[in-house]
Amino acid sequence: MGNYSKVNVTSDARTELHDKLSLTGAEISINNLPAGVGVPFIHSHKNNEEIYAILSGSGKVIVEGESIELEAGDWIRIAPAAQRQFFAADDEGISYVCIQVKENSLESYTKEDAIIHN
Repeated sequence: MGNYSKVNVTSDARTELHDKLSLTGAEISINNLPAGVGVPFIHSHKNNEEIYAILSGSGKVIVEGESIELEAGDWIRIAPAAQRQFFAADDEGISYVCIQVKENSLESYTKEDAIIHN
């Protein structure tokens, strides 16, 4: 297992993967909010943008005072300085992945970063 890490994630309220996968360039968390529940704080970041993928359920995020409805399949990127808070819908929970990376740090991606081995 020197060149990869694998973990199975259950339905805990929050699972942070930086330690479990020995991540070195991103923070990834899996989050599950039950119906009618919200994250109990508003937060922003100093350097890291966050990318959220809604896996199941529905709810909303409030970004800088604007309420944005969310449902399974939605993706949203939030700039570091923006204040945000997540909520599950009153009648169903919401599960989402949050990927945190340093803003403006992407130097190459996909094809430009790939090395093809034949």
